[in-house]
Amino acid sequence: MKLILLGAPGAGKGTLASYLIEKMGIPSISTGNILREAIKNNTPLGQKAKGFMDAGQLVPDELVINLLEERIAQRDCKSGFILDGFPRTIPQAEALDKIAEIDCALSLEVPYEVIAKRMTGRRVCLRCGATYHIDANPPRVEGVCDICGDKLVIRSDDQPDVVKRRQETYREQTEPLKGYYEAQGKLKSIDGAQGIRETEKLAVAALGL
Repeated sequence: MKLILLGAPGAGKGTLASYLIEKMGIPSISTGNILREAIKNNTPLGQKAKGFMDAGQLVPDELVINLLEERIAQRDCKSGFILDGFPRTIPQAEALDKIAEIDCALSLEVPYEVIAKRMTGRRVCLRCGATYHIDANPPRVEGVCDICGDKLVIRSDDQPDVVKRRQETYREQTEPLKGYYEAQGKLKSIDGAQGIRETEKLAVAALGL
């Protein structure tokens, strides 16, 4: 199955992707990872991408699509793949349609209030990488990491104003993809505001796994 995960930042796409990788036995593909790998391996496309990034510019959609085409041609994608974070716009979706026949776009529907609570309540330890949440998974001592005892901080992209701005960008640029894939008969939507296990069950049922 060739699957796209849709959902606002903080909706839980990454967590669900990790589960589906195990369940379906197919890889999850991140365009960010593809870019980093191509640059690391100094491939011709990687060199082009590095030129744009070094200049502080966005990597053009055409180049990202070319990198993605290389990636999905690899053996581990023979039975399918999961795209998380791409496409972000309708022009990207149209370009993707030219290189891959997408089977399903699964959209995690989570109200903004729930996402804001999830993200602004998150705390991380910069020393060991442990992650906490002030409500769902608080540390034993407020503001202190259980593992290494270092101070917990709020990531810059979890600040309330940043969370709001990212949600607005999603609504403007990416949410229209739901209509795009609905018109193709490929959109399936599930309630992503439930707990992780419930969301996994809903995804399995929606995908017929």
